[in-house]
Amino acid sequence: MTFAERLSRAQHLSGSLVCVGLDPDPAKLPKDLKGAPDRFADSLPLYAFNRRIVDATADIAAAYKPQIAFYSAVGAEDQLVASIRYIRERAPAALVILDAKRNDIGNTAEAYAREAFDRYGADAVTVNPYMGEDSVRPFLARPEHGAILLCRTSNPGAKDFQDLSSDGLPLYRRVAERAAQHWNQNRNLMLVVGATYPREMAELRQAHPEVSFLVPGIGAQGGDLDATLEAGLDAHGAGLLINSSRGIIYAGGGSAAAIRAAAVELAAAINRGRAAHTPPQPAQAAGTV
Repeated sequence: MTFAERLSRAQHLSGSLVCVGLDPDPAKLPKDLKGAPDRFADSLPLYAFNRRIVDATADIAAAYKPQIAFYSAVGAEDQLVASIRYIRERAPAALVILDAKRNDIGNTAEAYAREAFDRYGADAVTVNPYMGEDSVRPFLARPEHGAILLCRTSNPGAKDFQDLSSDGLPLYRRVAERAAQHWNQNRNLMLVVGATYPREMAELRQAHPEVSFLVPGIGAQGGDLDATLEAGLDAHGAGLLINSSRGIIYAGGGSAAAIRAAAVELAAAINRGRAAHTPPQPAQAAGTV
């Protein structure tokens, strides 16, 4: 099954566009899971928290996005591996996106791809495209796996470089153009487009109607959900994975019930917006499939 098919299947079976960010900050873990920092080697608090999150959202999430820094910073890569395996058990259709923002050239890029897809078993990995085509190709070489390129990121400093003019277009538009036209032969490429920049998202959607976006910035970063859906949905009412990390996993202090309620609320709000902003599909002709 290709990555594009897996993405469509995950959205269809979950009935949502929700991506849950698995960013377990040891300082913010629920009280019943906290351990002293020097005990991380002897206990599995991040894994335990992720299990709680996955159990609460397995029927809602189209994807999960663990940010590798929260695991590697405390030497808990084994808990990341265990968490991804648990996702496979509880939500087998959901995509796993390793948020690592990798990039390099030659055999180093190939090693980063093996890290994401073979060591961690992710379906996709976030990639920094600013070293060019040869640094991106290794992440796109497997049609069943995806690369999600940083394009118009959600942070305030995104403007420092991504808005610089390049032959009459801002640089982020040139990144999207090159990616969509030259690197997406396997249809396994997505773009990171922040909810905090809906105008730019609308421009990207108009220019690249067939490319899907991973959308950070909803919730704690202040992105507007309705503006995001209006700007970013494709003609079929999809084309987006809308990520929420802190707004879901720390809801109600990280209790299972509060986590589920937050995910349900986000999924419902997204689906209401999809209904409002997706044009009616043409009626299928009699006798067609």
